[in-house]
Amino acid sequence: MSYLERDGKNVYYEHHRGSGGRAVVLVHGWGATSECWDTTLTALLAAGHEVALVDHRACGRSDRDFDDVSVEAIASDVVALVRHLGLDRPVLNGWSAGGAVVVAAAAELGDAISGVVLTSGATPRYTATEGWPYGGTPADTEGVLAGLAADRAATFRAVTGAVAAKPLSDDLTESIWLQFMKTGARAADTIRGLIDLDQREILANLAVPVLSLHGTDDAFVAFAGAKAGIELTRDGRLVEFPGVGHAPFLEDPQTYRTELLRFLAD
Repeated sequence: MSYLERDGKNVYYEHHRGSGGRAVVLVHGWGATSECWDTTLTALLAAGHEVALVDHRACGRSDRDFDDVSVEAIASDVVALVRHLGLDRPVLNGWSAGGAVVVAAAAELGDAISGVVLTSGATPRYTATEGWPYGGTPADTEGVLAGLAADRAATFRAVTGAVAAKPLSDDLTESIWLQFMKTGARAADTIRGLIDLDQREILANLAVPVLSLHGTDDAFVAFAGAKAGIELTRDGRLVEFPGVGHAPFLEDPQTYRTELLRFLAD
């Protein structure tokens, strides 16, 4: 296993060399792990792409006791990984909170990347505010965190059940729950930081193409917010997944992979 030393602790990553395709960095959502990308990874490698995956601070196989687990800190790990591996203008793909992470990382990397993919991305905002009527309330987020403090296993089971709008197999559902159960206590601060995070200006200033892949029935990040977000970009395109929830790469994997590979080819 490979680790990147950050702030005196370890961030887990994988680096799969390709055969001539564009480099891609896959960044999972809050509470999950890089294992969520297993079928996406397989498809990317089959198409010849170089792929790097990373576990957030306090998630999966990364150390759980980081002092700073903010979106900005996780984004700095992505930036450091791109530079450490010497990736040639990769595309950054972030799921859910990972969408906010890759937007922050893209702002830092500038023209050292060639594109951004938002997979149900929690960006430019996760909660509603003045001028942005999309998303939940701070109380919604705090309610989930209170549930974790009271009964971690049951709360993550409920979160798992809300991830998809389309039925998933029992085995896949269990896999998602087990990933959540690997999350350390400090990861709560990551999602709490999403409450006030505002990336509208950052998203609008990105100079690279942005692809948003979003389900119409997403229970965590409103589809209307995805539409408004992509309208902020200079060069953005939204792909709508009808009847799909928060995980289009799991609920409609064939369409998801087709759209992702097309974007990489372009």
